[in-house]
Amino acid sequence: MISEEVAAPTRTRCGIDDVPYPDVSNLITEDDTPVDNQFSEKQMRLLTESIHASWNPGFPFVAMANVGVFVALNRLPIVPDVLLTTHVEPLQDLLDKEHRSYFTWMYDGKVPDVVIEIVSNTKGGELDHKLRNYQHMRVPWYVVYDPLHALSEETLTIFGLEQATYRQQKPGDLFGEIGLGVTIWQGEFEGITAPWLRWCDGNHQLILTGQERATTESRRATAEAQRADLLAAKLRELGVDPDSLV
Repeated sequence: MISEEVAAPTRTRCGIDDVPYPDVSNLITEDDTPVDNQFSEKQMRLLTESIHASWNPGFPFVAMANVGVFVALNRLPIVPDVLLTTHVEPLQDLLDKEHRSYFTWMYDGKVPDVVIEIVSNTKGGELDHKLRNYQHMRVPWYVVYDPLHALSEETLTIFGLEQATYRQQKPGDLFGEIGLGVTIWQGEFEGITAPWLRWCDGNHQLILTGQERATTESRRATAEAQRADLLAAKLRELGVDPDSLV
């Protein structure tokens, strides 16, 4: 995937010594390989859509699905199903070659905080070489969702980096100071009822999709309007015009 010929860098970062960006013009950043199945495609979209729609942590972040992560020009990328990186600004001009993949040097040198793999079969190496790759990259949190139990009896496995080594975490543990976790939720998404992997907040409440949030707000507004109507009716029974109280 990586060309052996790398031209001299032509763009520079602002800062001490004006360190140049690597030239990525010869890199293959996408190969048009399709998603392996419909469930995985929907699962990835559920994770990225909900966090963009409803998570407001007070700091910038990026969340992506099926995008290659490059840590160096001479290393092949690894492509997590979903990634999340906090305290970095989203890039603009996403058609720009330098912005089309997750080049760590474009995100303040940060690898993702969380990577998620959705297991479809025994060939992905999620508990083997991918685990070693993410550990070598020093990704703090690695989540493996295996709904078909293709790799083990564990449906959800979470690893946290401790002294450069992954240790399996307890179900329900949050991702450190990020204030997020993941949980398995049995419910309907886009007309499909299944056990879905969902983000949850520090109170273990689901991070809602845009549609769920709109539905929740609509129900709340309807309930408030009904309460207001009941109160107005009660005031009229007592001989008080509710409009006179406005």
